[in-house]
Amino acid sequence: MSPSRGPLRAVLVAWLWVLVAWLGVLSLSWSVLAMLLHPVLPAAFGQRLGRAVIAWGYRFYWVCGRASGLMRIDARALDALADQPGGLIVAANHPCMADAMLIVARLPRSVCIMKAGLQRNVFLGAGARLARYIANDVPHLLVRSAVEELQAGAQLVLFPEGTRTEGDRLQPLRGGIALIAQRAQVPVQTVIIETDSPFLAKGWPIWRLPPVPMVYRLRLGQRFAAPAADDPEAPGVLMDALQSHLEQELAKQPRR
Repeated sequence: MSPSRGPLRAVLVAWLWVLVAWLGVLSLSWSVLAMLLHPVLPAAFGQRLGRAVIAWGYRFYWVCGRASGLMRIDARALDALADQPGGLIVAANHPCMADAMLIVARLPRSVCIMKAGLQRNVFLGAGARLARYIANDVPHLLVRSAVEELQAGAQLVLFPEGTRTEGDRLQPLRGGIALIAQRAQVPVQTVIIETDSPFLAKGWPIWRLPPVPMVYRLRLGQRFAAPAADDPEAPGVLMDALQSHLEQELAKQPRR
């Protein structure tokens, strides 16, 4: 529904700002603590702690969002992945800025590839460094770090478009995901994020109230085997298959 003008809309706008501010407070508080913990904790323990805290912090935030009536979120399908052993690439479409938060909240072992500038962000940087998230500024280091994480049993969250999806039009996928899957010899699990909300999509400011409730549904798509390690053509075949599958799944969604 679209919020009516007047008192109801004012209340909803105020509550949206409260939620955004609350997320900022949570992020900043954890960032300060993570900055203190990073130099004193063993790397492996700090990594596990950092990823778990981020996952449960985001999960708590989404609970607050649902309780407010502003959001309806169904990400239960991801719970089937949480306890699966071994490395796994989780590849999703990217309709809005909240996508990584939705996925990470359900996958405590997950590691994200993030813009290098965000690792210097006062709200996110220290927590990301403690969790050993991977910066995207040096491509060969990105691939090497991702492969090491996957071979150690992590779940790597990737948005292979490299930018937010525009409506139901999937952007051309970037080939790094297939290269990482081939070198690590791990499968790629697609995740389809469905939403009818423009909130935090391209061009939508964080303080602007969208139609409510904002509905998000995450479901599992097809799982693709790792490209053959000795086949130079295999990554390209995987990219074509991923592009085709995600385009078909997005075409099933109602248009906004």
